[in-house]
Amino acid sequence: MRNFRYIFGVSVSAALALSSNNTDSAALNSLKNETLQPAPAIAQSQNPEASEILNPAPLLLAQATSPEPSGGALQPQLAVSEPERIQTPLLAAASPSPAVPVQPQIVVSPVSEAARVAEVAPVQAQAEVAPVQPQAEVAPVQAQAEVAPVQLQAEVTPVQPQNPASIASGTPPAQVPGVAPFAPERPSVSQSPDSLYLDPDTNPLLFPTRPEEVRLEGTQPLTLEQALELARRNNQELQVARLEYERSRAVVRQALAAEYPTLSLQGDASRQQSPGGQIAAAGSPPGGPNPDAPTNTLSGTLQLSYDLYTGGLRSANIRAAERQQRVTELEVERLGEQLRLDVTEDYYNLQEALEQIRIRQQSVNNALRSLQDAQALEQAGVGTRFAVLQAQVQFANEQQRLTEAIAQLRTARRQLARRLSIPQFVDLTAADPVQIAGRWELPLEDSIVLAFQNRAELEQQLVQRELNEAQRRAALSARNPRISLFANYNVLRTSSDDPLGTTGTGDGYTLGARVNWNLFDGGEARARVRQEEADIAIAETNFANNRNLVRLQVEQSYFELVSTFENIQTASIALEQAREALRLARLRFQAGVGTQTEVIDAETDLTLAEFNRIQAILGYNRSLARLQRAISNFPGLATAATP
Repeated sequence: MRNFRYIFGVSVSAALALSSNNTDSAALNSLKNETLQPAPAIAQSQNPEASEILNPAPLLLAQATSPEPSGGALQPQLAVSEPERIQTPLLAAASPSPAVPVQPQIVVSPVSEAARVAEVAPVQAQAEVAPVQPQAEVAPVQAQAEVAPVQLQAEVTPVQPQNPASIASGTPPAQVPGVAPFAPERPSVSQSPDSLYLDPDTNPLLFPTRPEEVRLEGTQPLTLEQALELARRNNQELQVARLEYERSRAVVRQALAAEYPTLSLQGDASRQQSPGGQIAAAGSPPGGPNPDAPTNTLSGTLQLSYDLYTGGLRSANIRAAERQQRVTELEVERLGEQLRLDVTEDYYNLQEALEQIRIRQQSVNNALRSLQDAQALEQAGVGTRFAVLQAQVQFANEQQRLTEAIAQLRTARRQLARRLSIPQFVDLTAADPVQIAGRWELPLEDSIVLAFQNRAELEQQLVQRELNEAQRRAALSARNPRISLFANYNVLRTSSDDPLGTTGTGDGYTLGARVNWNLFDGGEARARVRQEEADIAIAETNFANNRNLVRLQVEQSYFELVSTFENIQTASIALEQAREALRLARLRFQAGVGTQTEVIDAETDLTLAEFNRIQAILGYNRSLARLQRAISNFPGLATAATP
């Protein structure tokens, strides 16, 4: 029976070869115009965050290597949801006309339909193939038997895999223009993050001590704007910068206090019995004053002082404190701009990780479909065991790459969560689709000038130079005299335990001026002046260095923006070409005129093309974010646009 099946296949192939000798170009055009239904995605749950991506490779390998014989034919274990839509790939590929579906219960119908391609007498349903009865020994030709895996449009439900590699909380991104949509739906953002538990605990010293306190219990989708708002509110580095700014404001108030006089009040209370009184009491006559009696004293002093002239120290300290406050204020601005860039890049990294999951799952689907085709052709007797092994290896490799992509996704989520300082038990995912963020409207020269005018790093160096100059004047003030005024008012009351002792109250005041001039300090003031002069030179050098660095950042981001914008268009065209190439490679392989290697190469090219497009879009968005950061304070210059 197996020999007869081979003879039947050779007869059909020979007839079709005769009919297509003069129609090679028409057949190729027909192959280009053929349309295939997209490969169905691997069955997953509605919520991809809690679903598990399993590994069907072991079970499929077991089916391919250890089939159970049934009537001399391999029995595939893949379920076909619509067997009536199965088509014969051999006839479809060899004929310039569309493929003719095989009737489920009529064995010879494909041969009679193939007679429409070329009128070849030997290939008739009732001629050479007459012994083939529909229910006889040619059971593998039945649509629900051996030919079941060989399909072009049937929806295959793959066998559930056995090696769990769960995506703990992954949310695929929405559809990218020009890129095939991801099968699972993205969970919608039903609530604003402000209404959820995304703010950290108010106690900064709190840390988890039990496993359930750090176990991830939910996944919150966030848009980029929501992530930026959370970062501005919760990021610890930015909070530290704000606290340093508040501290510098207090330093300014401390320096300004030197412009006012100081008023102090001092009071003393004492009881005194002197040793000399005991000696005097021993020689005093009876009935007279007792020199040994204790004396009680109460005194109070009100002192007013003012530094009339400080040699320039007071004004220099105030100027230095104000410049230090400005430095910390610019540091808050710099960290805010850098935080915006870091959060944006972390968000784009999360989007890229989600897209990698989607693309890797599509690659797994493509590899699974190629494996099914190779197994079906081997079962039909027109394929080779080598092609099946190649498909199995490709399928296993794609599963491994998918597992690696899952790990990268989890890392990207936790990186964004750390940047936003959300609670320990919340995980994040991206809610925005992967799309072009906008277009930069300014030319390069205007962008460079704006960066010079607005970058906080440049102003920081200028302010630091002014700060060092104020500290230099403060060091020089040590050589100058200082004049201060003071006024004291004193009140004194004394009493004695001796009834004959003196008791009374008195007051007085003091007015004066004090001059202090340090004539020689061993060179300390001169050394401090030299230190500050060196710091001034350092600030000037840092300004020049930062100016050149700012220009380089603007130019680099601008050049990357232009190149990635062009790459988006190129990658979109390459993606469509890769899809068409894979479709034709599958048709050639199913028709027996191509190899499994061509299909694998086409699948690899398609995966690479999808990666290139996603990386081009996200690379453009990253370059745009870096350019906004290089300009600082001008994110509104990027307007929404698409290539």
